[in-house]
Amino acid sequence: MSSYYFTEEHELFRQSLRTFLEKEALPNIDKWEEERRTPRDIWKKMGDLGFLGLSYPEKYGGMELDFFYDVVFNEELGRMGSGGFAITQQVVQYMSGPYILKYGTEELKEKYLPGLISGELISSIGITEPGAGSDVQAIKTKAIKEGDHYIVNGAKTFITNGVYGDLIITVVKTDPSLGAAGVSLLVIDQNSEGISRRKLKKLGWHCSDTAELNFDNVKVPVSNLIGQEGRGFFYLMNGLQLERICAMPAAISGMEKAIEQSLQYMSERHAFGKPINKFQVLRHKMAQLASEVEALKAFSYQCCQMYADNIYDVKMCSMLKLLGSELSEKVATECLQVFGGYGFMEEYPLARMYRDVRVGTIGGGSSEIMREIIAKMIIDDKDFKAAKTDFKFKPKAGKAAKEPAMATASANGHSNGQAATATATATVTGVDALVAMIQNQAAKADALGNTLKFNLDGQAIFIDGSGNSNQVSAEDKEADCTVNLTMSDFQDLMNGDLNPMTAFMSGKLKIDGDMGVAMKLQNLFG
Repeated sequence: MSSYYFTEEHELFRQSLRTFLEKEALPNIDKWEEERRTPRDIWKKMGDLGFLGLSYPEKYGGMELDFFYDVVFNEELGRMGSGGFAITQQVVQYMSGPYILKYGTEELKEKYLPGLISGELISSIGITEPGAGSDVQAIKTKAIKEGDHYIVNGAKTFITNGVYGDLIITVVKTDPSLGAAGVSLLVIDQNSEGISRRKLKKLGWHCSDTAELNFDNVKVPVSNLIGQEGRGFFYLMNGLQLERICAMPAAISGMEKAIEQSLQYMSERHAFGKPINKFQVLRHKMAQLASEVEALKAFSYQCCQMYADNIYDVKMCSMLKLLGSELSEKVATECLQVFGGYGFMEEYPLARMYRDVRVGTIGGGSSEIMREIIAKMIIDDKDFKAAKTDFKFKPKAGKAAKEPAMATASANGHSNGQAATATATATVTGVDALVAMIQNQAAKADALGNTLKFNLDGQAIFIDGSGNSNQVSAEDKEADCTVNLTMSDFQDLMNGDLNPMTAFMSGKLKIDGDMGVAMKLQNLFG
């Protein structure tokens, strides 16, 4: 099933992201949970490596990749075992940023999207209020136009990223007399005068910040309106589908991780003279959970594929969110039970999962709301239409006649080969100098354990890492893996101005041969 939806490029991206998260995030999550805050520099590092803004346009700093890179991104976040860590960028990339991307003016896009993609800015979505949650059209926060500003008054609560973030996509009433037709979206900078915030204590998601916000005569430029006045409710109904879909890959990988940890514990824990994985009641329980998660995973991929193909299906998305959030609770409960008394201890992973998953049946539309949406569609023949937007996801390779971003970027790169070579020659003169420069870099890295060849506008550079060290020459011979790129891009790679993973995903770097060898480029030139 995995190979049906994911290409080798997706899996290379997965390996690179997983390596980064296991090094930079996983060892620190317990500390961040205790401190009730994830440091911002982790997001900047992810932005620098091209892990954020995957499907956002290149003109704003994004990678313009197909939606299944986002699926991989969320699956790997889910494996970290912390809903609080995962939710921060889920809110930025999928729950708030897309409203600017899909409906915002060019001015708003240029002002905010580059920072959200680089990891320098953190955004939030302000919908829920003390007296209005699932009933979005009942919100009370008002934004009354006065000249070239809106004056905002009201309150929001349960706002993820609302304490330490930089901007809020805020749901307001620009015309309180019109109900849903009076709802609009505003971008409000969180440092605006008149905003006060209170950090809330939560059952779970401890390393994310959640706020109660108050707006007291906050002045917001009219230019910060997203889309049209009165269309905010429809934008939200459209955007919530992405929020619900993107939550599921993380939830499912989290469930798989919990089952994996439980099976490991069952193989080590003994009772009555044998490991507890020999007891039928536990064996059958895990078999049942694994089956339900695998079935949900297949359904999730189907929904993700539909979304990637720009098919708007509220019923399928609502069913996925309902089943996924409910199953997460079941898996957390049953797996915690496997650990017995240890499952109740904070130092064991299931305790955190048990706390974190509880919000899944509430946030992004409660289970009760999901059931009512489904009931309206299957019983009352209610239909839900998508709000209009010019934004479309890039198709995966082979899914449409239009070439994906990676292929297009590669073609453009090679069309400028002569100019690239001329530019590079100004820095690197002669093959001997080039070999010496690469040898200096390669000597700092561990031996590859393989052979690798660079094809740089026709110039071959061969690295033999099969021995105790990496040996570089200008020989043109067969290698386990051949990397094709322009001399100019290679120069950027050597100087640290181009990340290997970013180069690969953008199509600047094309690989023939053993993809496993290609994965070692990050260590060689990272």
